[in-house]
Amino acid sequence: MVSVLILAPRLRCIMPTMPWPELAALLAFATAIAFTPGPNTTLAAALAANHGLRHALRFVVGVPVGWGALLLGCALGLGALLEGLPLLRGAVKWVGLAYMLWLAWKLAGSATLAQAGAAPARGLDIGFWQGVVLQFVNIKAWMAALLVSAGWIATAEGFWLRVAVVLPVMMAYGLASNLTYALIGSALRGWLAQGARLLWFNRALSLVLVATALWMARL
Repeated sequence: MVSVLILAPRLRCIMPTMPWPELAALLAFATAIAFTPGPNTTLAAALAANHGLRHALRFVVGVPVGWGALLLGCALGLGALLEGLPLLRGAVKWVGLAYMLWLAWKLAGSATLAQAGAAPARGLDIGFWQGVVLQFVNIKAWMAALLVSAGWIATAEGFWLRVAVVLPVMMAYGLASNLTYALIGSALRGWLAQGARLLWFNRALSLVLVATALWMARL
């Protein structure tokens, strides 16, 4: 609700393109899909906690760029291609699951801030392009993109006008959510530096990634 109130004054100009009830539904959906914990936000928090906020910003920016490209692709028919080819859908899902499990294993191997900051062989260190690519092997991201495309872009005339409204909104929410989680991770760095707290923090987040992968395997 706070996000809706903040963005509302800047979105008055799009009223001819999208009625307020439809826009409010889009903002509510964007808030739910962006700010609930998932692989993107988990990794943003982990990167900032292990490497610092500045280092994590590469991934934080890569996520909305990849998500925007995926959403545009779905609006142009890429999603229909995925739905129409079960083998392709299965390949995307299982490659994504394997990648998330690999990320979880890398994250669980970071035991201290010094080790994580040095980017060791077993430590988690991903950047902009990994953030972009992750969206295309994340079946949850595909489902969200398909829902947004079908519900807010392909429902009326003025395709490109609706793209011009929906795409920036969804990308802005993607950036805001991952930046929020990165700020939380960065704020915890001092506390995590004591004892084995970082190790258990990383292992807890790696379990979140594993749980997400197992949930996605059922989709």
